[in-house]
Amino acid sequence: MAAQWYLAVNGETKGPFPPEQIKSMLAQGQITPDTLVYGPGASEWTPLHAVGELARLVLDGAAPPPPPPPTTAGADEIDYVIQGSEMQFVEIELDPGESAIAEAGAMLYMTDGIQMETIFGDARRGNKPRGLMGHLLGAGKRLLTGESLFMTLFTNVGQGKERVAFAAPYAGKIIPLDLGQLGGEVICQKDSFLCAARGVALELAFQKKIGVGLFGGEGFIMQKLMGDGLAFVHAGGTLFERDLAPGERLRVDTGCLVALVPSVNYDVEFVGGIKTALFGGEGLFFATLTGPGHVWLQSLPLSRLADRIYSAAPQGGGKQKGEGSILGGFGLGDFFDDD
Repeated sequence: MAAQWYLAVNGETKGPFPPEQIKSMLAQGQITPDTLVYGPGASEWTPLHAVGELARLVLDGAAPPPPPPPTTAGADEIDYVIQGSEMQFVEIELDPGESAIAEAGAMLYMTDGIQMETIFGDARRGNKPRGLMGHLLGAGKRLLTGESLFMTLFTNVGQGKERVAFAAPYAGKIIPLDLGQLGGEVICQKDSFLCAARGVALELAFQKKIGVGLFGGEGFIMQKLMGDGLAFVHAGGTLFERDLAPGERLRVDTGCLVALVPSVNYDVEFVGGIKTALFGGEGLFFATLTGPGHVWLQSLPLSRLADRIYSAAPQGGGKQKGEGSILGGFGLGDFFDDD
């Protein structure tokens, strides 16, 4: 009897399958040579192409692996320092000719040799000019994510090293993502991107499942960062990172998800009983993340912070309160308000 192998497909464990069936799945494009497998004599999950018994299937008429994302011709190699603790900013050092891109309004300061230019799209590099229509289409995609039509390009036009800094929009942490070490692609929530090296591409990431689109907290559209350079995203509150093993599941509040690698399966599920859903205070749905892959979470989503501020404001039903006063919530100003 032929050896049987388990496969990690879309975050779920499938199998066991004999080599003949695995060969058929490769030919049909259901799996790739990079699919993780586990079988006889194995101590951990291993890419299919690295298993001697199965590697020959890749060379035996099976479909080749998909090409890498057609994103950049090499991003600028930038140096950076993240300053601060709760209210952070990232300072980027640019050599002559190097550039960084950022969301409009993110710049904190720049030295004298930096030239600032407003552009359509994301200033990616490619082998062919994109042309006016290409830039318009790229900018139009950004509108679908709720971002500005324009981005800003900061280029060192001086003779020596120059610096430009970008500030986080609210309290939290700035996360440096080396896309070259993360497989060339990371999916993040649409308002977390802060800045990146020139050459990093920003694209749409549509959620294929209608449940994720309607109830996942970020809608049908998230942002996809692609390339081989550095990108910086912002997480509110405290940052939490975790590597999920194949088949490992993690349930989180839908707004707490910052970013994930494409190998992580993202879905939503109902919290449970009607009483829990209505009165539990955690919303109706959880985000379910299934490994393998890396995920980034935030403890304080901006939406949660905004809700607390609005509920405490007078227009949101809150009342003026004299903090530390022996009168508690009744301040001297209330005497005049009653007149």
